[in-house]
Formats: sequence, structure tokens, C-alpha cells
Amino acid sequence: MSKNKPVVMIGLMGSGKSTSGRLIAEALGLPLSDSDQYLQERHGATSAPIAAREGKEALHRYEAEHVLEELAGEPKVIAAAASTLENAEVRAALREAFVVWVDADDAVLAERMRTSKHRPDYDPGEMRARRERYFREVADLVCDVGVLSPEQVRDEVLGKMSLPAVDRD
Repeated sequence: MSKNKPVVMIGLMGSGKSTSGRLIAEALGLPLSDSDQYLQERHGATSAPIAAREGKEALHRYEAEHVLEELAGEPKVIAAAASTLENAEVRAALREAFVVWVDADDAVLAERMRTSKHRPDYDPGEMRARRERYFREVADLVCDVGVLSPEQVRDEVLGKMSLPAVDRD
């Protein structure tokens, strides 16, 4: 596998898609495209305000557009919103990417999101029930971020892509 293939980070909120994605992008010398930044730049707000202003359907449409637009461009690392996996067109497009599912136990994800203003009513169990089958369908690699650090996720991805780990000296 080469670094000329896009890498897409998927997982529930609090799983560290952006953090691990940033490290992977740096190691591969590729840009990172993050869903939150995309929403802010294109739609003037992050997910919670967009959902409040336009509804969840509009938010999920914008999040799917993010992934589809970025997959159509030059290779990069994409931190995708979990909702995008509910879209069949996105799942089909992900066949051309290397997909990394960062996951942890629901208690770990809930704790990470407890103090977040991003989504204070977050229930990872409910989201997992809706989306886990899609994560399993598209993932090329699963990383348990309950036990792996972002740096270890990066190294797992590089190893799976048959690329050397980052020198930490």
C-alpha cells in the first residue's frame, strides 16, 4: 500500500479521529481534512450549531459532502464524522481509501465527551447501535484507543500500510 491512497479516520465522537489523523498526516506528508474545520469553513459553524439551525439531516448531508469531496481530490488524511457511514454513497467511495476505525468502550468515549460543549447529551451506546455495522463493513484496520495512544495508532496505521514507523529520536 502507498501513501498515495487517502486515509480515512472513522469512529464515534471522542475516539480521537482528529488527533490520530493529524499524526498520520504528518507522518505521511499529507494534508489533514477534518470534518469540524470543513463545516466551519463551508457552513460557518461546527456541528452542534448547524444541527440547531438547520436540523440533523442538513448536518449529515454536509458531513457526507465533506468526505465525498475530499476523496475526489488529491490523497490526504480525512477525519470523517461518524454520521457519514450511514450514507451508502460514502461507504461505496471508502472502498478506494484506507479506512481506520478508532474505537473504545462506550464508557471511555462518554468520559472523553462529558465536559465537551460539542455534544453534552452524547450517548455512545445509541450511536454505536446505529453505526457499528457500517464501521465494520468499511474498516481496514481497527484501533482500540482505550489502550492505544494516538502515537501508537499512527504507528499501527503505518505498519499496516507497510511504511516505516516514525523515528522518535
